[in-house]
Amino acid sequence: MIPYPEGILQTTLMAALLIAAVINAVHQAEVIAHKTGEPFGTLILAVSVTIIEVALIVSIMLSAGLGGELIARDSVFAAIMIVMNGVIGLSIFLGGLKHRELSFKIEGTNSGLAVLIALAILTLVMPNFTSTPGPSFTKSQLILAGVLSLTLYGTYVFIQTIRHKNYFLQDDATYQTSQTHLAVTPVDTPSNLKTFFSFIFLLASLVTVVLLAKALSPSIESAIEKAGAPRSVVGIAIALLVLLPEGVSAIKAALNNRLQTSLNLSIGSALASIGLTIPAVAIVAVGFDMPLSLGVNALGMTFLCLTFFLSILTIAIGRATVLQGAVHLVVFAAYLFLSLVP
Repeated sequence: MIPYPEGILQTTLMAALLIAAVINAVHQAEVIAHKTGEPFGTLILAVSVTIIEVALIVSIMLSAGLGGELIARDSVFAAIMIVMNGVIGLSIFLGGLKHRELSFKIEGTNSGLAVLIALAILTLVMPNFTSTPGPSFTKSQLILAGVLSLTLYGTYVFIQTIRHKNYFLQDDATYQTSQTHLAVTPVDTPSNLKTFFSFIFLLASLVTVVLLAKALSPSIESAIEKAGAPRSVVGIAIALLVLLPEGVSAIKAALNNRLQTSLNLSIGSALASIGLTIPAVAIVAVGFDMPLSLGVNALGMTFLCLTFFLSILTIAIGRATVLQGAVHLVVFAAYLFLSLVP
């Protein structure tokens, strides 16, 4: 048994290492983004983090006892709330403070939001209204949900990277301003060797983030239990840790007047969180005959509806100010508070 002071020191050290891994992950992702260009740069970070997030969720599902069937639901729902209200809200708010008004293309952002709404309703709301007892699918329904999720996400990636790539690129004037602000020129494009090593270091950093998040989760869970908070808060805490690299990248992009990149990364992260996680947990649940509850409660459905309604209004005109950011942050604060005090 580790003495209490030593336990505090160990937790502090792991937290410091976690922050260092996050900073390094963001740096390596930016190097790759400069080499590949948009929207591939944002897609790389979103998919990389989500794949490792899926591995973390599945490992917890297989090892957890009571309440393990809720891990996937809590993690995915928390990821949506964190990204769509916390990350986007903070990105728009801080970017708006610095640049007064931020612009982006509604074609790409609206497309991503439409897919996200469909995925969220199909996987997190529909289970509450099926004939099975509890907020869950039958095996056949779960397989269908996994296939549909993967199909929608794959179609979105195809549209984003091939068919309508221009929908997800920053407007020329704004993009030129951001390039000047960042002092990025064609000479700054990294070599193939540097990009390769950055990719390796990115994967290593993301693995480190997830491992440290998993190592810190018992301390987080213990603190939550002492505070008398619901068990679902553990999923929120882990999701916050895992989403740190994407969140930092999105906020930095908005501060550099690249809200299009910020929204690509944010919405893409939320989409990947559902589109890749649901098929993975469906395979595990069916293959190992494990119980899986995906439906959120009435409060969760209310937050989903409010979040998506506000998001539609936010992207309606292709411009945003601190007001939209403040609204999303208020909703995020309400979500966090009511998660602690339901």
